[in-house]
Amino acid sequence: MEQSEKADYIVVKAHENGVHVIGLTRGQDTRFHHTEKLDKGEVLIAQFTDHTSAIKVRGKATVFTKHGSIDTDV
Repeated sequence: MEQSEKADYIVVKAHENGVHVIGLTRGQDTRFHHTEKLDKGEVLIAQFTDHTSAIKVRGKATVFTKHGSIDTDV
């Protein structure tokens, strides 16, 4: 199995317009490397990779993972 097939995924469902999903890099310096803007009802499937160590969600949304789901408090 390739590394990408074993990587964790998350699903973000926006509950309002303008939800930002931001990918953060690995390494000594954590930096933004990718940003997506979602509108109400849109869904984004994101994957943790060799370059992505964290994902930040800004705005009203539900984040689904293999561990369960969580709503943002914004």
